[in-house]
Amino acid sequence: MRFTKLTLAAGAALVAVASPALAQDNSGTATDPQTTTTAEAPPSEWDPTQKPFQGLYVGGTVSYDVQANDYASGILFNRAGSTTVTTAAGDNAFSPGFCGGAARGATPDSGCRNDRDDIGYYGRVGFDVQSGALVFGALAEFGKSEITDSVSAFSTTPASYTITRRVDWELGLRGRVGYAARTTLFYATGGAGYIRLQNRFSTTNTANAFVTNGSGEKWGYQTGLGIEQKLGKHFSVGLEYLYHNYEDNNYRVVATQGTAPATNPFVLNSPGGTIFRRSDPTFDWHSIRFTAAFRF
Repeated sequence: MRFTKLTLAAGAALVAVASPALAQDNSGTATDPQTTTTAEAPPSEWDPTQKPFQGLYVGGTVSYDVQANDYASGILFNRAGSTTVTTAAGDNAFSPGFCGGAARGATPDSGCRNDRDDIGYYGRVGFDVQSGALVFGALAEFGKSEITDSVSAFSTTPASYTITRRVDWELGLRGRVGYAARTTLFYATGGAGYIRLQNRFSTTNTANAFVTNGSGEKWGYQTGLGIEQKLGKHFSVGLEYLYHNYEDNNYRVVATQGTAPATNPFVLNSPGGTIFRRSDPTFDWHSIRFTAAFRF
């Protein structure tokens, strides 16, 4: 009889371990395995272990954009890319030199304004696929940066000549790959950029006439790193570093005679006029971005 009781007790204990539904109820009294049915747990509102970065999302970024110092930048002349324009006396008309910014006046003593670092703002849409802790995705974003990039030359006239470019808009098409530590995603991103640049020319020279070839659109690339943090089921915020790089080598300014005499250096060096262009065609900048997204 004792063996039978021990056997029944051991069996009941194994059943209790094997099936939580047969364990004690909230009152602490034992339940009858023949009459108890397994109650389904109420559905969780959000389980952060179930692919929190899977799916479609929309969002935006606000950034502070910084350009590299380009003090060595200048202006080249004519197709050969010379740094000099010869006067009738055989001197260099641009002997006062150049600066990597916007001239404040007609002479180098007036100084130059540094290239402007400023904010950027973009909207984005993307899609991620999560497999375990790995996340793969693609995104497209569109917006603009308020930065400007200038270069100036000074002539012995005296006069200054400034070429300035700014961003009309920028499109990014990038992939990204990352590692998800539960609800925190660490990722790298990279891909193509397409930009519309607005180029402008200004000068204190009122004698010659100047013709420009306007703005243009360029392909380039973007690459960076980021971190994204989920805040509940649908929202996430993050920080991102992004580098933008474009080659802008097509903008030209042609200085013709205008009201200047025929001995003007711009006419002497080239009967059709002297061509101006940047010595450094690369337009690049760094962005530190705050990101926010809604995931469907």
